[in-house]
Amino acid sequence: MLQFIKDLPDHVVGIRATGKVDKEDYEKVLIPRMEELVRRQGEIDYLLVLETGVQNFSAAAWFEDLKLALKNFTKLRKVAIVTDQKSVVWFSDMFSHLIPGHSRGYHLSELNEAISWVSEDDDMEHSEISIDDVKEANAERSSNVNQGPAIEDL
Repeated sequence: MLQFIKDLPDHVVGIRATGKVDKEDYEKVLIPRMEELVRRQGEIDYLLVLETGVQNFSAAAWFEDLKLALKNFTKLRKVAIVTDQKSVVWFSDMFSHLIPGHSRGYHLSELNEAISWVSEDDDMEHSEISIDDVKEANAERSSNVNQGPAIEDL
């Protein structure tokens, strides 16, 4: 079963997987949330709390997972997978080398760390600056030309 995790920042889709997971879980829970997130912000920050074995995913669920990943491959910004399965944690860390974004695996005891990491919005925070801020920074630098290094530069 897939369940949506509430109380995460708006830019994060959080899902908890328990017991058997089938195609219907993807169609009713995960896919609509991912599509809405992509429509709203164009990229995906995803937290998966995996409390079931990967063998409990049906073949149809794996196929839905593959389709969803391929469709949104370039939109993956952060993926955090939290589980007690060491091989899944390892794969999650290696997955970061295969996607444009970042992926990390966490043990279940590190859930709070995973939430903090996937919730950080630092990349977006520094991607914009106003033209007035640029002008002000340049004016400050220009007024100090030929005066030697500023105290903070020493």
